[in-house]
Amino acid sequence: MSKVFVGVDRGGTYRVYLTISTDLAEEARRIHNTTPLATAALGRVITATGLMGLMLKEEKDKLTVIFKGDGPLEQIIAAANGKGQVKGYVNNPSAHLPLKGPGKLDVGKGIGKGELTVIKDIGLKEPQQGKIALVSGEIAEDLTLYYYVSEQQNTSVALGVMIDVDLKVKHAGGMILQMLPGGERTEAVIHLEKILADLPPLTSLIEEIPENLSEDERLEALSKRIFSSMPVEFELRKIAEGEITWKCDCSRKRLEKVVAALGEEELSDIIEKDGKAEILCNFCNEKYEFTKEELLSIYESIK
Repeated sequence: MSKVFVGVDRGGTYRVYLTISTDLAEEARRIHNTTPLATAALGRVITATGLMGLMLKEEKDKLTVIFKGDGPLEQIIAAANGKGQVKGYVNNPSAHLPLKGPGKLDVGKGIGKGELTVIKDIGLKEPQQGKIALVSGEIAEDLTLYYYVSEQQNTSVALGVMIDVDLKVKHAGGMILQMLPGGERTEAVIHLEKILADLPPLTSLIEEIPENLSEDERLEALSKRIFSSMPVEFELRKIAEGEITWKCDCSRKRLEKVVAALGEEELSDIIEKDGKAEILCNFCNEKYEFTKEELLSIYESIK
C-alpha cells in the first residue's frame, strides 16, 4: 500500500496528488520478476494509473492506461479503479538496454515510438477513450501531453523509480499537478512553472526525507520540499488522503468467461487435442487449470 497526499492551494488555483510508491513498485517487480528497465517503466505506469484512479469521481469507476511502442518493452498495461486499486504488467519483463547515462535507465527507448491510450469506464453506455502518439516514450511526459490534448487540462506529471544495487526498488513516487478549472491566475502559473522547471528527480527528493518518519509525515515533508517557494496566497494545503494498493481482481469464474469466449470450434479442438487447459492471468501471474470435464461443461453451456 502507498499513501497519497491530496492538496489544493489556498487560492483554489491548482490541486496535487502526490505519493511515495516504493512498496507498490516493488510488489509489481516481485510479481513479474522484471529487469531494472522493465521495473522502472512498469513502476512509473502503475504509480500514475493509481493516482489517476483516485481522481475518478466514483469508487466503482475504472480506467485502463496502455503504452504500446516499438521498443523492447513492447507494451505496458495498467488498470485502476476509484478506490486506488491498481494492477499492471509489461509484455516483455526481461527487456534490457544500455544505460543512457550514469545510473539512468533508458525508459523512453524501452517503450519507443507508438501510442498512449487511456480508457475510462465511468458508467456511460460506452467507455471513453483518448489516444495520442507517444512524444518521447518517457511516461510522465506522455501523460502530461495526454491531459493537454485529450482532456484539455493543464497538467504536469512527475514520476520516478530508483533501482537499488540488489535490483529491488529503492525509491519510487509520483505526482500529478493540475490547474483547477476557472482558477488559473498568472502569478500562480509563473511560480509553478519555475518550480517544475527546477524540480530535481522525484526519487532524489524522496531519498532526502528521513525514513524514520511515518508515511504521512514523509508525504507532508515531500510536498513542502516541492512547493515551499509558493507565495502564501497559493500555499498548498492537504485536503484529503488516499491510498494506492496492488490488487488483481482475477478469479476462476472470470477466467471461465475467457474460456467460453474462445467459441465452440476452438474449445472443441482444445478438448479433443489437449484434454485440459491452463490460463495465466497477465496481471498477477496466477495460473488457472481447467480439466477436461470442466471444459466440457463450459462447452455445453455455450452450445
